[in-house]
Amino acid sequence: MEFDTKIKIILREGLKSWQELNVTAFLMSGIAATQDIVGQPYEDADGVTYLPMSQQPIVILTADGETLFKVMKKAKERDMAVAIYTEELFETFNDEDNRAAVKQVGTDDLHLAGIAIRGKRNPLDRITKGLAMHA
Repeated sequence: MEFDTKIKIILREGLKSWQELNVTAFLMSGIAATQDIVGQPYEDADGVTYLPMSQQPIVILTADGETLFKVMKKAKERDMAVAIYTEELFETFNDEDNRAAVKQVGTDDLHLAGIAIRGKRNPLDRITKGLAMHA
């Protein structure tokens, strides 16, 4: 199945393994909750049902902090759907505190740990060209 949009998660280089997993999970929850990409529930041969998942593949990339910020700015300028995870969120423990932590920092001063973007295939590929696949 071919999609006209793509989903890419870009993690800042140098995160610890647990941070990479945490950031990826939180960022993808933002995309899944708002972008109408979730399919139907799964069911095994015994009739046991499981939660639905994204219908679209998700590409995970890495970048240095400066590149991550530039990609985020370009995605916002092109009206792409963007989720952010900032460094400060590693120190908070609930949604209200997370939003308050982000609210305290201006756009140009965000300490991004990762971003998730959903956008049209070609424009998203252009703004992420040259980024490395997560290893």
